[in-house]
Amino acid sequence: MKKFFTAAAVALVLCAAHARASGFQVDGVRVGPSSEEKTTDAGDATPAKTKEARPAPTAETSGARHADSSKESASKNDDKKKDKHASEKSQTPSALPNSTASTAAPSDTNKPPATSDAPARPGVEPAAALTNAGVAANPSNPSPPATPSVELTNVYRIGVGDVLDIRLLNDQDPRQSTLYTVLAGGVLDYPLLRDPLTVSGMTTDELAAQLIADFRHRGLYEHPQLRVSVREYASHAVLISGLAGDPGTKILRREAIPLYVVVAEAQPKPEAGRAVVISHSTGKVITVDLGDVAGLNTLVQPGDVVNLTVRPPEFFYVGGEISSPGQKEFHMGMTLTQAVLASGGATAASSGRVRVSRAGADGRLVSSEYDLAAIEQGSVPDPLIQAGDRIEIQRGKNHK
Repeated sequence: MKKFFTAAAVALVLCAAHARASGFQVDGVRVGPSSEEKTTDAGDATPAKTKEARPAPTAETSGARHADSSKESASKNDDKKKDKHASEKSQTPSALPNSTASTAAPSDTNKPPATSDAPARPGVEPAAALTNAGVAANPSNPSPPATPSVELTNVYRIGVGDVLDIRLLNDQDPRQSTLYTVLAGGVLDYPLLRDPLTVSGMTTDELAAQLIADFRHRGLYEHPQLRVSVREYASHAVLISGLAGDPGTKILRREAIPLYVVVAEAQPKPEAGRAVVISHSTGKVITVDLGDVAGLNTLVQPGDVVNLTVRPPEFFYVGGEISSPGQKEFHMGMTLTQAVLASGGATAASSGRVRVSRAGADGRLVSSEYDLAAIEQGSVPDPLIQAGDRIEIQRGKNHK
């Protein structure tokens, strides 16, 4: 009898527990997974939902279920994104060289290149991202500008008639001649060359480099040592004529030299005042006053002709309130105050204002005004005048 009562008590406890669990499920609280839910084997597939036969939910039950389903949906979407991102990473090489980065980038402009796992910045194209990273997006971009060429006054190029001194330091025979003349057509006949070599237009360094390369190619010397220089200059010449104490042909040792060097070597006569330069390359004629320092820096090149002539008289014209108006002889380097003093100076009726009119390239006069008092005080510089200038000393207001 005692055993019977014990079994009945256990049965009542189990029934009460079952009834309590059923009450929790009706209220919408999940204790564990339902036996009716099933999952698929695929890692990226979403779990299939099955309808559960449940009692009609109350308002509280519906709200709880709606919140729970929203959380489950958000969690599932996050899992799908992570799985998809991991799948893309597994199919992408871990590192790509810069040369293939542009071809591996996805076609979608909002996605990053294949070499980056970081999300793309909005509004930045893959090509722009590569450019910002230091990789050229367009291979057809022009290369940096080349270095400037050597100045003509610092280089000499071999020409016909030049005598070259070619010393092969590997050769120990002191009796062998080292002097070779550049023949017609700019050809050099050097014994160690198989055929004559055209050297016209080369520098001595370029010729030495070419000979060394030829010797190495033919196996004449393992380490050839060569030195090339010009013993006699003959190909670069200019002609000096006119009022010169030593006219004639002058040899240049550069591709170009300033005009004053040629004039000094020609020893101009005292009456020489101008140099007329006829360019051999362009055919232009340039007239330079021998008192013009800037003009004497004009470059003279081989083939040019320089004619020293008398500088014809030039004049300027002065008027207004000046003691000696009229035409006055002009000299290079004359200033405004010098021109006024050469004309006797301004009269007492002058205002001190001076107007200088000068003809432009189109023949029209361009006027400028100066204050003699300011020039004399050093407030403004004393301007240079030119041949043909018109100088007018203005009258003061108190003198009419």
